[in-house]
Amino acid sequence: QVQLVESGGDLVQAGGSLRLSCAPSKSVGSVYIMAWYRQTPGKEREGVATITRRGDTSYKSSVQGRFTISRDDAKNTVYLQMNRLQPEDTAVYYCNMQLASDWVRPLGGSWGQGTQVTVSS
Repeated sequence: QVQLVESGGDLVQAGGSLRLSCAPSKSVGSVYIMAWYRQTPGKEREGVATITRRGDTSYKSSVQGRFTISRDDAKNTVYLQMNRLQPEDTAVYYCNMQLASDWVRPLGGSWGQGTQVTVSS
């Protein structure tokens, strides 16, 4: 079973930057959509950014202009460059990937560990 492994989370001061990465645990072939989500305790998971195979991107309004999603199809890896971080960006960040058959992570339910981003004020 394929797992997605995120990395790059850390504790950073407000105004700082981080770059998150996410890759599958084994080869998955073509990936159509790659996406980043985040979740804080007691809240619903929310979409942060998506990127299609063609390179079209979309962002949650509160991160537009500060975050940049990118992908490396040779490595099946998705990145999230986060600049001008704010305390409200504090969350566990997850990625997901849409394959030919389905999303790697079911769109509902728990997604496991993710990578923790903590922004101090």
